Amino acid sequence: MKLNQITGFLETVAPLNYQEDYDNSGLLIGDPGITIKGILISLDCTEAVIAEAVKKKCNLIICHHPLIFGEIKKITGSNYVERCIALAIKKDIAIYAIHTNLDNVKHGVNAEICKRLGLINCQVLVPKENLIRKIVVFCPEKESGKVRNALFKAGAGQIGNYSECSFNSHGTGTFKGGEGASPYTGNSSKQNQEHEVKIECVYPKVKQYEIVQALLKHHPYEEVAYDIFPIKNVNDAVGSGMLGELKREVAPMAFLKQLKRLMKTDCIRYTSLGSDKVKKVAVCGGSGSFLLDAAIQQGADLLVTADFKYHQFFDADGRITIADIGHYESEQFTKDLLVGIIKKKFPKFAVRLSEINTNPIKYL
Repeated sequence: MKLNQITGFLETVAPLNYQEDYDNSGLLIGDPGITIKGILISLDCTEAVIAEAVKKKCNLIICHHPLIFGEIKKITGSNYVERCIALAIKKDIAIYAIHTNLDNVKHGVNAEICKRLGLINCQVLVPKENLIRKIVVFCPEKESGKVRNALFKAGAGQIGNYSECSFNSHGTGTFKGGEGASPYTGNSSKQNQEHEVKIECVYPKVKQYEIVQALLKHHPYEEVAYDIFPIKNVNDAVGSGMLGELKREVAPMAFLKQLKRLMKTDCIRYTSLGSDKVKKVAVCGGSGSFLLDAAIQQGADLLVTADFKYHQFFDADGRITIADIGHYESEQFTKDLLVGIIKKKFPKFAVRLSEINTNPIKYL
């Protein structure tokens, strides 16, 4: 199987345009056309992980955290990033990162945390804006079905659990062809009228190129009349963090003890307990302090995340309990999530789970 077949699939699961502006997800090292013999899944890419990939005959490492984050001006082996880049190239190993784009999809990192904590009625905590577009196209009535279905096939018309959604209105279009024009119908030397259907569909912004190309291919007109509009509606299936509920409320300390066991963490840093019960829980894999206000506004009793600074703990202010379980600990099950996603699509392909604990933090 070619590398671009695997990465193409992953980018349907977690499109690259869902990543945050500061991120660097995607193919970091490797020729998209190479044949992949095996895949190693890891949270981070380190020299030990690359050595493990070589030993297990895997020439693709899929990691959650990008190996290359900042600017690289030279590769001299002065730090682990430079050494990993050189080693991966030397050993012909491709490296692909699937980071905040996997954080931001509804079935991604945060959904995995919710599943392990037994949360129900889960929803994205802070949905993203500016991810949706609307295409409006005018076409002759008898060709409207073909054009509409081409848009659907390319990815337009999906709204939540519903597909092939459109609005269609009928009217009369006019045109007059110029010199050299070859109109679909009518006389090019005079004004013509055509019974047309106005088709309107929403679509994910990431699908725009495919949708426009499908439209141009299947529309009968020499010059296709269409409009594209930005939609400010939020996409409830994409965004930061998740909010869910326990099946039954529990005492805060009982929940924290269960949290420690389920998330396999050696340490939880937490604030004074904001209430005498925990029912609604917000989660965010990795650094989630930026979601504190949103979690409070959504009525969460407790926020599970990582990387809170000392002074940020004061911001809970008795309104919520912050439970900082550690960065690695909050995302460690992302490896299992990725293995499941890839094996479901490619059940006969060799996908290995890294046995290396890449957590740089130790607890005494």
